[in-house]
Amino acid sequence: MARVEPVEITEDGLLLRPWRATDADAVHRACQDPDIQRWTTVPRPYRPEHAQAFVTEVAPADWAAGTGAPFAVCDAATGELVGSCGLVSIDTVLRSGEVGYWTAPWARGAGVSVRATRAVARWAFDSLRLRRLIWQAEVGNHASRLVALRAGFRVEGRLRLADPAPGGGAQGWVGSLLPGEVPEPRATGPAGPGTLEARRAAAFGAAQPVLFATTGATELRLRPMEERDFEAIVQTCRDPETIRWTTVPDPYEPADAESYLTYSRDAWAGGTSACFVVADADDRFVGSIDLRLSPADPLLADVGFLTAPASRGRGFMPAALTALATWGFTTLGLARVEWRANVGNTASRRVAEKAGFVIEGTARGGLTHRDERVDAWVGALLAGDLA
Repeated sequence: MARVEPVEITEDGLLLRPWRATDADAVHRACQDPDIQRWTTVPRPYRPEHAQAFVTEVAPADWAAGTGAPFAVCDAATGELVGSCGLVSIDTVLRSGEVGYWTAPWARGAGVSVRATRAVARWAFDSLRLRRLIWQAEVGNHASRLVALRAGFRVEGRLRLADPAPGGGAQGWVGSLLPGEVPEPRATGPAGPGTLEARRAAAFGAAQPVLFATTGATELRLRPMEERDFEAIVQTCRDPETIRWTTVPDPYEPADAESYLTYSRDAWAGGTSACFVVADADDRFVGSIDLRLSPADPLLADVGFLTAPASRGRGFMPAALTALATWGFTTLGLARVEWRANVGNTASRRVAEKAGFVIEGTARGGLTHRDERVDAWVGALLAGDLA
């Protein structure tokens, strides 16, 4: 590949310049950060010699070979190093590049990576005449995803990562950016501060929370599923009423509980669903409940739940459903939570009605139940209903 001439870019309060030997100490300090070590492929542990080699050997070699364009991101006024951004690869045949970035822990919250990525993208399109930039990140790295969205990237799907971070997952998000799509400096863009994407990134980028609900004198905990719940889940999912009204596998085996645990963790990492075990005051399984976000409507979600046979009729699930819907409205910014159940499932309907859901009618053939289309009751709770 042809050499890419190192340049300096000044934009939106930042100076992007080639790396220098004097940056090694700051790079070493930044790369001690747990988030940088978790989500990138930097060596672990990250030692001073790694930083020295990066700024004096690796980065200059990328520029010279034309395989990349790594920039030190500095505060334009003070010169302080605040991050890293650049093209981690350049395909001269397709005229495409891949962007990568991190923000130093002492500079977070100021939009450093967003501003730097926009600046690099503008330079790549205008000076290198690239036709496309791509962005990749491990599923679960919601902070990186939010940066990409604010920089104008369209996050278009998933792919298996070619070089996963050590100890991380193999599934990645992928997005693309074309010339003419880069927001102007200081532009908020479609995923600016306070928007739904920012709220979701903050929620799903953190550990899954524990929610609390009360019914009578009993305090319930909605918590992530654990392996110790398997036996109770298997027993619940083998119950005739569970089999009759839900689509759990029949027969239900311990391996199915393991698969559901994997699904619930992947769904949280991907920001698509929040799956909770409902536990009593002694932290024993009494049911499970899921809030699934609509892929088509960002303000809509639906719920699904099941209750252990010995815990039915005690008001546990209406309390849990109210707590989960409230969390969805206040934390995720939902406008509507829907409930559906096979016509005839009066126990599920009672739960929904006690939680405040309004039954809106019957959808003919509204659900697929064990390879057949069946009529479904439909209800919903709106954010304004809680007031």
